[in-house]
Amino acid sequence: MISLKINGRDVQVPEGTTILEAAKKLNIRIPTLCHLDLHDIKFVNQSSSCRICVVEVEGKKNLQTACSTTVTEGMNIRTDSRRAVKARRTVLELLLSNHPKDCLVCAKNHDCELQKLSADLGIREIMYQGEMNNFPIDKSSLSIIREPNKCILCKRCETMCNNVQTVHALAEIGRGFDTVIGTAFNTPIHESTCTFCGQCLAVCPTGALTEVNKISKVWKEINSDKIVVVQTAPAIRVALGEEFGMEPGTQVTGKMVAALRLMGFDKVFDTDFAADLTIMEEATELMHRLQHGGRLPILTSCCPGWVKFLEHNYQDMLDIPSTCKSPHEMFGSLVKTYLAEKMGYKPEDVIVVSVMPCVAKKYEAARPELGHGGTKAVDYVITTRELAIMIKESGIDFANLHDEEFDNPLGESSGASVIFGATGGVIEAALRTVYEFMTGETLKDVEFHSLRGMDGIKEASVTIKGDKINIAVCHGLGNARNILEKIRRGESNYHAIEIMACPGGCIGGGGQPYHHGDFTILEKRIQGIYSEDRAKAIRKSHENPMIKKIYDEYIGEPYGEKAHELLHTRYIPRKKM
Repeated sequence: MISLKINGRDVQVPEGTTILEAAKKLNIRIPTLCHLDLHDIKFVNQSSSCRICVVEVEGKKNLQTACSTTVTEGMNIRTDSRRAVKARRTVLELLLSNHPKDCLVCAKNHDCELQKLSADLGIREIMYQGEMNNFPIDKSSLSIIREPNKCILCKRCETMCNNVQTVHALAEIGRGFDTVIGTAFNTPIHESTCTFCGQCLAVCPTGALTEVNKISKVWKEINSDKIVVVQTAPAIRVALGEEFGMEPGTQVTGKMVAALRLMGFDKVFDTDFAADLTIMEEATELMHRLQHGGRLPILTSCCPGWVKFLEHNYQDMLDIPSTCKSPHEMFGSLVKTYLAEKMGYKPEDVIVVSVMPCVAKKYEAARPELGHGGTKAVDYVITTRELAIMIKESGIDFANLHDEEFDNPLGESSGASVIFGATGGVIEAALRTVYEFMTGETLKDVEFHSLRGMDGIKEASVTIKGDKINIAVCHGLGNARNILEKIRRGESNYHAIEIMACPGGCIGGGGQPYHHGDFTILEKRIQGIYSEDRAKAIRKSHENPMIKKIYDEYIGEPYGEKAHELLHTRYIPRKKM
């Protein structure tokens, strides 16, 4: 243990502790911008590039960065000295001198850490006037907008993209005043190896990285003469409340349904229904591979970010993932066919809007192979944050809404579908069905605790009819790379693997309310997901009566000809930079 003083107060901390961490033990706040400690997944952005956290250390001529300077025995530190405070203020004023002043219309207004710090330090004027960067804005993708002029070179996005996700789509380019975080050879982001997972914008402290906004287009459709159907993903219901001051993990399913009806959507459905449908198809596909010598392991295919990652980096393995479309795309296919026929409408007269925790879903909805009969299965994707904006724009008192139920016939769901929103949930839901399909016995304990939690890679084995089925779960694309390399080397003995691009799974998606690196928020959302599962009367996908009905009435056999036409897809090899 190291003994030291901070602002005249004694404290003891383990060797290797930084000044910033030691100050937190005394509840002394040192402001930061570039620093980001994702301790749950064991990654820290510690570039010390912003210099906001400087402190004065006795015996040192220069100010020291608290985020990267480790403590030593007897160290005497002042975080509140006039010299340190003045230096922080000067650094912040210099950052602001090269920052656009369009805060009122910025997507990060009220969520911007630069804005908040400026308010905390009482900055009311720009002290330094001069040349400003004028980089082009990259609006090439359907998911992410890059505004380099708002970048403060904190490198959080670079750490997330390169070290956590191992995508390597972003890097520091140039020198001096012309330095910018950009793509290889300054190519538009949609031409890069970006997977659109959105984890870069989830950690960006400013508006340099934001999602493509579809709010105005959705309002236009709502006010048209078309039938506008909305579906909501499992992860939305335990995160949306945060935008209205509620505790993370609070279940707001009924209020969300009520708000969507008030906003003018003609039908409000639950993507959970399609998650149950996904399990029927994926479980049957797994059994088919096990029984007919198909290629193993089967990999889940719900996550478009992970699928694009595979297409860029593992083109020799495109036959391994399940061919199932993601749940919201399956749902879109059924709306444009089954539901349109029932309602007596042409597919082109029905608009499908998906509310998703993920910005990659925006890109996914435009993939031509996911359409049906020449029309897109899903017309628009908005994020949890975009939905919150629309609710506020409508003047709806969200917290005091009375709970309402989803519409049917595509609104009934099981507990198995709800847990799709958390890492490990898809494979756990599949196992509940696979076990009963293969044994003909009732699975009494439906919770697979070894597949839950925030560990990057989790493993379990399940014995079914005397055969041991080996399962793996990973979240975060860096962990996915480790698993895929193991498969490529022939070292894998897994039969099924769930992969999600985002840490925590969909509850940590790039379109969710910003968690600013606080993963306890993700853990609370996960607990909210499992709580809703336990509250469901039906907890297995194949027991959902509306799922049985749609197979009887329309689809036929799971994994059959009609199912392949509507619910399955293919993958496309993409160039790797």
